[in-house]
Amino acid sequence: MAGARLVTQPLGPSDDPMQKLPPSASAPWHSVIPVIAPRFILASASPARLRTLRAAGLDPEVVVSGVDESIVESSKAVTLCATLARLKAEAVGTRLRHHERSPGLTLVLGCDSMLEFDGEILGKPVDDAGAVKRWQRMRGNAGTLHTGHCLIDLDSGASAEEVGSTTVYFADLSDEEIQAYVGTGEPAHVAGAFTIDGLGGWFVERIEGDAGTVIGVSLSVLRRLLIQLGVGVPELWAPGLPSSP
Repeated sequence: MAGARLVTQPLGPSDDPMQKLPPSASAPWHSVIPVIAPRFILASASPARLRTLRAAGLDPEVVVSGVDESIVESSKAVTLCATLARLKAEAVGTRLRHHERSPGLTLVLGCDSMLEFDGEILGKPVDDAGAVKRWQRMRGNAGTLHTGHCLIDLDSGASAEEVGSTTVYFADLSDEEIQAYVGTGEPAHVAGAFTIDGLGGWFVERIEGDAGTVIGVSLSVLRRLLIQLGVGVPELWAPGLPSSP
């Protein structure tokens, strides 16, 4: 159009299209850093240890170490179970570093339990006959159950260790009770040939110390190890717990 002119005027605040966008659209972009949940690895096939940790709010992954316990010898029960716990944790830790390394905090817990009775170190009985003979000796007497704990932080390589010890007083079982208990098969699968959280609980009069040590993992010991590694217990609680942070 001849003589036509393009007239421009500055936009007012109400005319600025960016002012009409919702706040989320006009706000600057921010990077989102995902929160990586810690991994807690239990280097043990023990159902009792797994149950204990789950009941305490953890959700462990089970990776069996495959350590040959016969390669370690010691005349002291505390030394023996501490060494085996360390070897189990280290074996699983090495495997994870090479094949399954993941970002974030990864902790590996190794445990091993031994019964010290009448100057001997007793692990799992060889067979049912051995379990019967052992119970014939233990009934009416007392022994000390030791459980070694070794916790490794795979990211830093730091580790912490402690052995928990609890005195166990056994009931004076009859021969019939011993035969019946051994016949259940439970004594064959546990250190000392007894439990306190299963059928064997009937035959334990009392204990002096932490029940978790006898079951196979002491929560009080584990908490102290976590503190040494700079980890708080609530950090490990499974998502969805009412008290989870």
